[in-house]
Amino acid sequence: METFEQLQSGKLYLVPLSEIRRVRRGVKDRFKKVAILADIFRLNTLYMITRAGSGHIGSSFSSMDIVVWLWLNELENPNSGKMQSDTYFSSKGHDAPALYSALIGFEKLPFYFIHKLRRLHGLPGHPDIATPFIAANSGSLGMGLSKAKGMAISNRHFNKGGRIFVMLGDGELQEGQIWEALQPIANGKFSEITAIIDANKMQSDNWVKNVSDLGNIEAKFKDFGWETRRVSGHDFKALAKVFSEFKKIKNKPKVLIADTIKGRGVSFMESSAFIDKEFYNFHAGAPKTDDYIRAVQELSEKTNRKLAGLKLAKLKLEEIELPLRPTIEGPVEKLVEAFGQELLSIAEKRKNIVVLDADLWLDGGIGAFKKKFPKRFFQFGIAEQDMVSAAGGMALKGLLPVVHSYASFLSARGNEQMYNNATEKKKIIYVATLSGILPSGPGHSHQSVRDISAVGSIPGLVLLEPANEEEARHTIRFAVFKNKESTYLRFSNFVQNLPYKLPSGHQLAVGRGSFLKKGSDAVLISFGPVMLTEAMKAAEILKQKNFSLAVINMPWLNRADRRWLKTLFSYKTIFILEDHYTSFGFGNFLASEFAKISSEHPRVVFMGLSQIPECGWGPEILAFHELDARSLAERIVKEMNIQ
Repeated sequence: METFEQLQSGKLYLVPLSEIRRVRRGVKDRFKKVAILADIFRLNTLYMITRAGSGHIGSSFSSMDIVVWLWLNELENPNSGKMQSDTYFSSKGHDAPALYSALIGFEKLPFYFIHKLRRLHGLPGHPDIATPFIAANSGSLGMGLSKAKGMAISNRHFNKGGRIFVMLGDGELQEGQIWEALQPIANGKFSEITAIIDANKMQSDNWVKNVSDLGNIEAKFKDFGWETRRVSGHDFKALAKVFSEFKKIKNKPKVLIADTIKGRGVSFMESSAFIDKEFYNFHAGAPKTDDYIRAVQELSEKTNRKLAGLKLAKLKLEEIELPLRPTIEGPVEKLVEAFGQELLSIAEKRKNIVVLDADLWLDGGIGAFKKKFPKRFFQFGIAEQDMVSAAGGMALKGLLPVVHSYASFLSARGNEQMYNNATEKKKIIYVATLSGILPSGPGHSHQSVRDISAVGSIPGLVLLEPANEEEARHTIRFAVFKNKESTYLRFSNFVQNLPYKLPSGHQLAVGRGSFLKKGSDAVLISFGPVMLTEAMKAAEILKQKNFSLAVINMPWLNRADRRWLKTLFSYKTIFILEDHYTSFGFGNFLASEFAKISSEHPRVVFMGLSQIPECGWGPEILAFHELDARSLAERIVKEMNIQ
């Protein structure tokens, strides 16, 4: 492309490898080279995120200058595994596209990976060591410094050299594990460890100071015994000076607090453009078409001006057709929003209800509550353990806490605290969103496929997952008005058109499911909109083979009415389907209940996950793990010997 007037909607643009090589060869000054390459990699990051339909622009752009500087000028044999090699990884995880773009541009990764962000067998939404030159998994925050310490201990054991650089987010510093690691690293005089804090002053979509102010982090790191520097993360000469000074320090770990701007490089994406606003628009997700075109134009024009100043030719962008993505036809069900609406209605009368959140309120259906009852809404930031224990304290003093985070984080990070709360026998409602295998773009750190087993045995905790909006409303009403114990509400955020409705007059009855489809040859029991949708579609496929499969919605994940279960013994085979590990999950629970009823129970066939889930678009991930309708139908055909 020669002119930006030619930029078109429905088209995507990237800087091809030939152009990147030209710039790498043609620009001699190392500071100018980093500046130009960083913006070129921002262009390609923008392409990757827009093509994928999701990702984190703001965090990728804020850390890009530092990433490029390190990989171009500072790191020695990075992540190569050689005896004398440096290690770099990102603990904050959201800037994975920036690192991928740089690795592609420096030819560490094949260029075709630029088209594979958040796709099956491509580049996962958060770093994973299955990808070449990725040194550690991340996504769930706070683990990076501890992993760096472990790497340093191992290197010392094997007499290997090399420094370890770990990128942290300033919002990530709210995680308690960070502060657990600081003192031991200093005590061990791990001078080979350098922490870099991408201090862009924002987390998710709001200012860090508005969520949980960190105070003077420079002074805190110094008090823990770390060699501390603070400079602009966009000032390459300052970065060069700091890393040069760090090399001379041999008796303590180092930390660079790099002041950056979220969305750096594109004027209207920069956090400074939102100085008077509460909500930052470019944390997650793909940009709108107009925003994408504007960003490409701005980055390209800026880069071309720099190239012209060096008497080098303008960039030639490669034009790519925007790929078609799976579309949803017909009306969709938004379970989390329905839950939030019902919660708000209830809270208007029940004044003791309060809501606690872990910096994820946009995905929890609790925005309306936050707006209407700001004094009853408590933002805890990235600190699930603190949040869950605080909820326990609130419950001890008469409040009814509704506690929200992603299922993968709430069930794991807050597990011990949930158990402690349970021993106090006070009522708490836990709301676990983003449950199950979909959406799968963020990768396995965000795919909650072990939470049923993690919290299902906590005494006095009833687990529920609704099948549609109607049942979502029922579940929160049950949790508030009927359940005397605590409740764990498991919600799917995957929006889709549902091929079923609940029976007329449907009401929740503890431990009982409901038929979504009658059938005579076998019965399949499942829960939640993702798996029930595939089950209903599988039943239709089997109908073509004259096989009649009944489908039951069972929202109770750790409660069962044995009298009702016994009514299913008329079937010779019971299939149990879950978007969760089959080991110690919902299927295991039901099978144990069958065994308690009678040793002569029907044959039980488990269908679910047995391996770490892959990253990608929903349909391809369901098919890969054989959880889509066609795969389920084929499994049932095989199990039932259908000709």
